[in-house]
Amino acid sequence: MENCDVVVYCVTESAAQQQIEEATWALAVLRDEMENFKTRRYFILVSTLMTWTNFRVSDPNNPVVPFLEEDFLRRRPHPKFRKHNELEKLVLKFCVFAVYFTFFVILLLFVIWVKIGSKLNGLLIYCRVVQGIIKVKPSSRYILAIDESKNTLEEVVKTISDVLGPEKICKLLPEDAIRMNPEELDCLNVNLQVEASIVSDSLTFDWTSEEGLVKNIKNIVKEYKLARQLLPIKICLIGPPAVGKTTLAMKLCQYYKLHYINVKSMFDEKITQLETIIATEEYEEEVAEEAQAAAHDQLEYIQRTLEDNEGVVTEDLIFEVLHEKLYSKGSMNQGFVLDGFPETLDQAKMVFAEESQENQDVDVLSKMPWYNKSVTPEYIFSLEAPDDFLFKRVQELPECVAEKMRYTQDEFKSRLGAYRQRCRAPVTLLDFFDHRELHPEYLGSLSDDSEYTSSMKKIIEIIGEPKNYGGTPEEQAEQKRRKEEERKQKLAAEAAERKERKAAALAEMTGHYEDWKKNLGMVVEQESEMLEAKALPLRNYLMKYVMPSLGEAMLECSKVKPEDPIDFLKYFPGFLVKNDKTAGTVLN
Repeated sequence: MENCDVVVYCVTESAAQQQIEEATWALAVLRDEMENFKTRRYFILVSTLMTWTNFRVSDPNNPVVPFLEEDFLRRRPHPKFRKHNELEKLVLKFCVFAVYFTFFVILLLFVIWVKIGSKLNGLLIYCRVVQGIIKVKPSSRYILAIDESKNTLEEVVKTISDVLGPEKICKLLPEDAIRMNPEELDCLNVNLQVEASIVSDSLTFDWTSEEGLVKNIKNIVKEYKLARQLLPIKICLIGPPAVGKTTLAMKLCQYYKLHYINVKSMFDEKITQLETIIATEEYEEEVAEEAQAAAHDQLEYIQRTLEDNEGVVTEDLIFEVLHEKLYSKGSMNQGFVLDGFPETLDQAKMVFAEESQENQDVDVLSKMPWYNKSVTPEYIFSLEAPDDFLFKRVQELPECVAEKMRYTQDEFKSRLGAYRQRCRAPVTLLDFFDHRELHPEYLGSLSDDSEYTSSMKKIIEIIGEPKNYGGTPEEQAEQKRRKEEERKQKLAAEAAERKERKAAALAEMTGHYEDWKKNLGMVVEQESEMLEAKALPLRNYLMKYVMPSLGEAMLECSKVKPEDPIDFLKYFPGFLVKNDKTAGTVLN
């Protein structure tokens, strides 16, 4: 820090005590070195709006009047953010006696929505504000940096839901709010209106989202998708009837979190949706009268069309509802799996031949090679199985299921024959995708893959792992940290297990050693007893015939004390030996 011309210290992430302590320490270090600075230095503290939450209202009769930057002396912090407030005061105090150091306190209010989505834009504005302060050197040392929006949290959430979600929001009940993180709950309860003038009047730079998140939601969402690689996965399954397209489609939808699109279920879902909008009172507040009237007209149109065609869904009606489904927010944001549609070349041309004029705005996302503005599936999978296998599967179905799925003997034979005939045409449905550089993948015969294990494995190898619900960089880092911790715990458990095995083996070896020592002692004792038993006859002989004479001779020798004791014993009466060698041996 001593070598830096500008020190920017951010304490906006949380109310963690460690952040405050580090920033306070940094100020102490710079204060001690101030006398050694010969050039202008800058210390910029980025703080939080939570130091204003208990603001003293100057006009009780008009509490909605926005607070201004010059009102910072009357600010009162949230109880959990008193340390932040003390740190701000400490920075402002240094401004009084610092000669070669300029101190600023900035409250970046747009950081709230920067963390939600547009981190790139937010950091860009953040850097521009800091650069502008260094360049302009405003006289005020307490600066608010905010956008021009006056959006409430409800408006922000509703906007995000409209663009990325189901276009609905739900009110959080107090008992549910209690379960939230207390720090997050405190921040969400803030209700302040503030106005800033220094950044807008004194600093000149290009804002990227000056009007706030709600007005710039489209650009922010595109940047959000680009930064997190939230790519929609669009799949089409093609194959003969009863080959298992529906089962495989359901597995793919579950694995990749995609939307399932089937012509019949699509109509049932649409009719149910329209009836619910018209009949349910909960939609009266959320859906405008025009939308309810439109739902009523659309339902009448569908019912009238079905009645005119004796319950048969016309292709025009299919394309109309399918178009709405393909361009729904869920399909465009997450992706979809088309189950067995289109069936013919003409249907494919009607749905995918012309690029839709919707979503044709040019932006940074559309320039990416993987971004496809049309709803044409990116992955085409062709399923196949022998006719004998298909007939066998249909015959094993219950009669009620076969009738519902139009798999009766005559209907199935007719449908299978029509599919085989379309496959023998000069230009097939697969050729249509091939010509558009969307080369179909052939999964092979499913007769040997009843559980779709190999098919799912091959599809995952082609598409890759799920990537449209990846976490934020912080969440990914946390996930990586957890995996590393689990790995360390696993290694520690394995090391402990090895240690236990070694201890058990050592204990077993110690037991064997103790048994061996015990057995060895017994062997030594037995050998001693055996040697003693063998020596007993010799000892008895010596005690009876040798020791009496030898003892008498030695006693007499000790009395006489001859110069040559051996020679004395040699000729002692009763102990006379014939040769010196024998006598020496006996005497020894």
